[in-house]
Amino acid sequence: MLALGSCLRKALAPRALTTQVCSPFATGPRQSDGTLYEFRTYFLKPSKTNEFLENFKKSVHLRTAHSELIGYWSVEFGGRTNKVFHIWKYDNFAHRTAVRKALANDREWQEQFLIPNLAFIDKQEVEITYLVPWCKIGTPPKEGVYELATFQMKPGGPALWGHAFKRAVNAHVDLGYSTLVGVFHTEYGALNRVHVLWWNESADSRAAGRHWSHEDPRVVAAGELFHQA
Repeated sequence: MLALGSCLRKALAPRALTTQVCSPFATGPRQSDGTLYEFRTYFLKPSKTNEFLENFKKSVHLRTAHSELIGYWSVEFGGRTNKVFHIWKYDNFAHRTAVRKALANDREWQEQFLIPNLAFIDKQEVEITYLVPWCKIGTPPKEGVYELATFQMKPGGPALWGHAFKRAVNAHVDLGYSTLVGVFHTEYGALNRVHVLWWNESADSRAAGRHWSHEDPRVVAAGELFHQA
């Protein structure tokens, strides 16, 4: 569970006969517009989490001057705590490369935040993802509780589970179980992984929505194709 943080082919043999299988996850806007989302996670020393977040809050304007921040969260419960998670938006890989180069030469950002806080970080993980074509980034109406649900899909790709997963997500949205912020699938990182970011008004409303969704046959049917990581 995430609490609102400080800011917010295989070569074919000759004459082979093939059939192309399409799904919502494999085709669509992401192939043409190139927009990507970087999931960056910092695992922090327990005694330094609050200090790290305060330092970021003071310095965030230096970082967002280079690229767009979708969100920045700290982990309240569920898995390892003392962790911050943030999503950055880039137009394409060339844009990301240019931003990383600019940050490496930004002395103010380096001196005021990065260098002083490196000692607070135990490790970091980075994934490059695409927003699925049938989903747009949502903007929650007010402060609340965020949940990042990560699913490790069965081998076989989106042609196997794409449509069912879309139905399951839409069941939550259409029946008001939760508010969707975004659905992302990993391009660089663990294979067959999908992240779903939800917003709820409170932890209790999230628990109630989860209870009712588990009785929805569309959600139950989709769950047979993947497991939550």
